[in-house]
Parts: sequence; structure tokens; C-alpha cells
Amino acid sequence: MSIYVLGVSAFYHDSAAAIVKDGEIIAAAQEERFSRKKHDPRFPINAINYCLEEAYIEPDKLEAVVFYDNPILTFDRVFKTLLTAKSNQLEQWMRISGSMLGVKIHVERYIKKVLNCDVKVLFTEHHFSHAASAFYPSPFDESAIVTLDGVGEWATTTIGEGNGENISIHKEIHFPHSLGLLYSAFTYYCGFKVNSGEYKLMGLAPYGEPIYVDSIKKKLIDIRSDGSFRLNTEYFGYIEDNVMTNEKFSDFFGGKPRKPETEITTREMNLAASIQKVIEESVLKIAGHAKAITGKGNIVLAGGIALNCVANGKLLESGIFNKMWIQPAAGDAGGALGAALLASYDKFGIKRILREDGRDMQRGSYLGPNYSNNEVQSYLEKNEYPYHNIEDLHDRITIIAEAISNGKIVGYFSGRMEYGPRALGGRSILGDPRNPKTQSRMNLKIKYRESFRPFAPSVMYDKVNDYFDIEVESPYMMFVAPVRKRRRRKIAKNESSNLGNELYRIINQRRSDIPAVTHVDCSARIQTINPNDKKDYYELISKFEQLTGYGVLVNTSFNVRGEPIVCSPHDAYICFMRTEMDILVLENCILYKEDQTELDKDNSWKDEYELD
Repeated sequence: MSIYVLGVSAFYHDSAAAIVKDGEIIAAAQEERFSRKKHDPRFPINAINYCLEEAYIEPDKLEAVVFYDNPILTFDRVFKTLLTAKSNQLEQWMRISGSMLGVKIHVERYIKKVLNCDVKVLFTEHHFSHAASAFYPSPFDESAIVTLDGVGEWATTTIGEGNGENISIHKEIHFPHSLGLLYSAFTYYCGFKVNSGEYKLMGLAPYGEPIYVDSIKKKLIDIRSDGSFRLNTEYFGYIEDNVMTNEKFSDFFGGKPRKPETEITTREMNLAASIQKVIEESVLKIAGHAKAITGKGNIVLAGGIALNCVANGKLLESGIFNKMWIQPAAGDAGGALGAALLASYDKFGIKRILREDGRDMQRGSYLGPNYSNNEVQSYLEKNEYPYHNIEDLHDRITIIAEAISNGKIVGYFSGRMEYGPRALGGRSILGDPRNPKTQSRMNLKIKYRESFRPFAPSVMYDKVNDYFDIEVESPYMMFVAPVRKRRRRKIAKNESSNLGNELYRIINQRRSDIPAVTHVDCSARIQTINPNDKKDYYELISKFEQLTGYGVLVNTSFNVRGEPIVCSPHDAYICFMRTEMDILVLENCILYKEDQTELDKDNSWKDEYELD
């Protein structure tokens, strides 16, 4: 009999579910994709139902449901932290007691009630879930393991190792000392939303100068040679109150936090550049210490900080380890997968089997729902949406590649949805990287987001060296690397935007022959495409290369600002119609904007979206 284990993460942010059969990942998805509430923290009933359907089992066939952390230890940390607070204790208790004494403390009972069966419920610890999510799907039989995030129960940073089916944690750093909370403090102070705006802070960093690095290391964080660190909690608000920074932090950096949606100034750019450098230094030292105490040649990473692909690129470049692998769903959503895998191998004795070709077990992270072409056509015909059914893959990708080469923006909905925050060619918006107007057009007229934010290139895995200075595959968009020097161009001193805002003066400069994916520092967050992971996407890029000489496409997630990545054909069609995308691909079906009837006459729908 096969052993099915369901992993669940919930009640903080990015709830998710994952199901594993005899150690093989069958399905995984975030709840937000179904509920359409970004970073949805609620119990992931929709994601669970999807996982059970994908595995073709009922809840009573599960060997166990594994929750990704330990609510009792979390309560212990919250309560003890509350007791040490010098003020606002009653206010803080009133704010947190409802959730801490409610469903979070009764997770086992809640799971059994929702699934309507007496299933075995197990608990792991937060950073063990992260560690398991990083090690078990990796292609390594043994490796060092580093996890870094805001906070689990008590741990914020761990160093451990994996060997076969076994994981052990050797060292931990505990709350309130946290690189994740440090980075989130600067995210908040620079006017972005915590737990979602960290990507913006990372994207903003290259526009600034790291002039605050010494100040940060002098007053806010003490980083030691072995990578251990301590924060000066006098400058942070998350212990005393429900904010990340306090007045002392503001005084130190010369003013109050930037208000969201206001102009981004040189101060925010320089702060972003500075904290990014501090994070990179910390990650390199922690990794160096992990190498020293484990002696392993490989490393795997997970936790929110592992989504900092600039720091990952620096670690790759350092050569501390021979090989790296990073869990694509490195944040809390990935904890669901880690919990299921940990129980499978550690509790139920499943033997771990690695792929003979040396590739990982994550299956390209295409672990979410897919929709057959019959389902797509039924949806389109029911709603009388005009479309063209192009069954032949070669014909279809030729049409799409030609459209992109002519400047069209394409919504690409193909195969299974991605697990994790990155769109990897399953739910993507695609554009021409050669066109210097692609970035601003996609940001302002399609994504409805800040125009300084960079876009990632999807590049054929066997052509990546033609464009970028990187020697490894990067299928999950987890590494930033430089654009090849021969592709860069010198910027004239007077070549800038006419806008007065100091940030936008440098956004639209053409820095290379692939300007739409070249960031201000001539770097790019790279996704390599291997036909073994996604044949149709590889062939699309290959056709684009035949037409243009460039084996690269602009790839951004299929959503608008404040909305989760699309899951269903309906989600995709609504997003297509409410943006300035030109073409929508739904499996074999191609839809042209000019053929469609307008959904509405105004843009009031935008007000529904959370501006994060």
C-alpha cells in the first residue's frame, strides 16, 4: 500500500498544502491561488482539496496530515516576548490572544473537523520544515542546510545537514535576532508592505549607494566572523508594538518612514542598497560557517531570505560550495511540502531515491492545477469568448513567437501552475527583451506596479552563457547574475528619462541589447528553461531565437499588482481583459484582444486590489 502524507502550512501568511506519495511530490499549491486573496493565511481547504484530487484519494486514505510548525512553541515565544515588553502589554495581548488561543492552538481538532475523518495529525518545527523542503527535493545525497527567515517558533536561522533520509540541525539563532525581521524593518521603513514588499526593496537596491552599511553594522546588527549575529532591539518596534521600526530608528536615519505610494527618494534607494549589502555579508558568513562545521561540498537553502536571489548569486559566485539548490517555494508556503516530506522519510521510513540524471525532484515546481484543452474550450464557448484553436504545437508557438517579436505582450497559460512565488512559464506574461519600451509598458500598463521593478529573462538552458555570466542552470529564478559584458552598451551622460523624479531619470536607459531584462546594475534574475521540465516553453523560446537571433524572453508572473498569480482560465481571461495585454494563450486556444468585447467601461476594478 502506498503511503500518502499531506503537509499543511497556515495561519500566518501564504497558507499552502502539499501531498507526497511514497516520497514523491504529487501536488502542491498556495491557498491564495484559489481564494484570490493575496498571501491568504487561512486554512488552505481549497489547496487541500486540489491535492487530494490530484492524488485521487479521500482524506481517510491519508497516513497523516503534518502541520508545518509547533503552535505550542510559537505560543511560548509570543507569551514570553510579551512579558519582556516594557509597554503596551495589555494592548498586545488583546491583539494576539484571539488567534493564539483560538484555531492556532487547536490545529489538530480543526484539521480533523475540516477533513471530516479521524486522520493522524503530526507536528514538526518551522525550520525543520524549511530544511526538509530544501534538502529532500534537492539532487544531493548529502549537503549542508541553511534556513533563514523572520521567525519560526523561536529559531530565525539554522545550520544543519542532510544525509540520505536524515536531517539534523546543529546551530540556531533565536528571536528577536533575525535577518528576516531586519530586512522587513527596512522594507517597512522604505514604504513597502512587510511579507510582500521585500522583492521591491531588493529591486530598488541597485539604484542606490550602500552608504549606510557601516552605520547599520555599528548600531543595528553585530555580525560575527562565524555568521552569528545580534540585533540591537532598541531600534525596532516588533517587540513592543505591531510595527517594524520605532522613533529611534527614524531618528537614526533622519526622518519618518516613507509613506506608501509617495515618491521614492535617494534616501530609500541608499537604504535599500545598504541593507542588501548587509544581508549578503551575513549570508556569506553563515554559509562559510556551515561549510566549516559540516564539511559538505553542497548546500541547500530555504526560508524567506533564500528568496533574495541577489544574495544567492553572491553565494554562488563565492565558490564556498561546489553546488547549490534552493527550494523554489522558500517561504512559508514551502513549509507544507517540507512537513510532508519530513514525515514521509523520518516517520514512515520511506527510502529516498535520487534521479539518475542528477536533476532535482521538484519537477520544475509545476505542481499546481492544470486544465485540459476541452475544459478551456468549454469555458470559452460557454461565455462566447472568440478564440482560435491551434492544436499543432509547432503552429501555435510560431504564432506566439512572431507576435512577441512584433512587440505584442502575451499572457501564457500552459500546463500546471507553479508552486512558489515565481511564474516559470506555466502562468506567465511574456514580452520581447530587445525592446527598450517593454519594461515600462509591462510595469505601468499591464502589471500596474512601480516602473523601477525589473523583469526576469527566461533563457534556453543551453544558451544561457551567450547572455549571462553564470555557469549553472537556474530553473527556479533563484540567482541573479551579470549580463555578459559584450552585450552591454555605454550609457551617455544625458541619456535619461525626462521625468523630474530622481529615480525615473535612470530607469529607461538602454543598458544592453536585451534592455527589458537588464537591471540598472547590468544584472538579471535568470530562469533557464530545460525541455525536460517544460517542452512547450523551451520550444517557444527556441522559435523566438529562430526569428530574432535571441533565445530569451521577458517573463513576469501572470497577475496584476495586489493579485495572486492566476490559477484558472477564468482568472487568466479576467486579467487579460483588464490589462493592456495583446494576446492570451489558454492551452491550445489563442485569443486576440481586438476580437473580445470589453468587460467594463472604467477601471474601478483596480480599487479592489490591495496596493502592497
